[in-house]
Amino acid sequence: MDYSSLIKEIKARKFKPVYLLHGEEPYYIDLISKTIEEEALEEHERDFNQTIVYGKDADVISLIGEARNFPMMSERRLVIVREAQDIKDKDLETLESYFLDVNPSTVLVLAYKYKKLDSRKKLYKEISKNGEVFLSEKVRDYKLVDWINNYLKTTSYSITPKAATLLVDFLGNDLSKITNELDKLTILIQAGTMINEVHIEENIGISKDFNITELISAIQVGDVPKAFRIVNYFTHNPKSGPLVVVVSQAFNLFVKLMRIHFLENRSPEAIASDIRVHPFFVKDYINASKLYPPKRIAKNISVLHEYDLKSKGVGSTGDVTDGELMKEMVFKLLH
Repeated sequence: MDYSSLIKEIKARKFKPVYLLHGEEPYYIDLISKTIEEEALEEHERDFNQTIVYGKDADVISLIGEARNFPMMSERRLVIVREAQDIKDKDLETLESYFLDVNPSTVLVLAYKYKKLDSRKKLYKEISKNGEVFLSEKVRDYKLVDWINNYLKTTSYSITPKAATLLVDFLGNDLSKITNELDKLTILIQAGTMINEVHIEENIGISKDFNITELISAIQVGDVPKAFRIVNYFTHNPKSGPLVVVVSQAFNLFVKLMRIHFLENRSPEAIASDIRVHPFFVKDYINASKLYPPKRIAKNISVLHEYDLKSKGVGSTGDVTDGELMKEMVFKLLH
């Protein structure tokens, strides 16, 4: 079952006796756990019928006992195991016995974060038979802008592609951080507003002019003065533009441009799909592919490999700072 369907079912108070919420993305696991906690019991029922434990502190025998207890003046009991990934393997094996004969009046939630539970385990198979297994996977980087747009559709706000990209480049694919910043913006900005880069700069503190996105854009269009203004800013503010991240983002740019050169179908739609970018940016990539022919792209990828190694201390001489390495690297990329 997907996330939306599962939330809808929980809000309709249709509960399974056990939920295994596992995977690398903690955002959905936390949200589903919270929704079950809010919906399973009324406020006055929780004192006697709700138990919350943490995996590292869980005594599995006691946990099974809690799950087997019957509710007191309530339709059901709720037992939530947070950070269930911290339960030791031998204790998970002990827990298997409960899933062979679950208590239908208990809702047991295992919030197993940051990794998948091995589907070959007996525990996994038994939960699949008697309850609900939800796999929470990381959103791929190229889908994050669309994810942000979809998140804001539930509000009265929207966002420009550039502002969404700025957020993604600064926050990465941590959905909790992204939603926290978006929620902050919806409090500070008037309802119905389309969020842009100025809003991001004024309310979150990400510079709309001096950030990695703008540096890559300057390289993309061959704007030497702008690129070096940003590099100089990064030299004095290293946390704003770590060399390792700049190398990675520039590498992604040139890989995309190389792919464009060898596409048979070069329609905007085909390009957007192949290089996995928002259609809003396709024209910029097409123009950049004219500026960077394949031989130049190959040379620039070699430059990026060289400075990736130098940033790790391989092949660099003397006490060279990341800022100095970045200046050299950007100069070679643009000349």
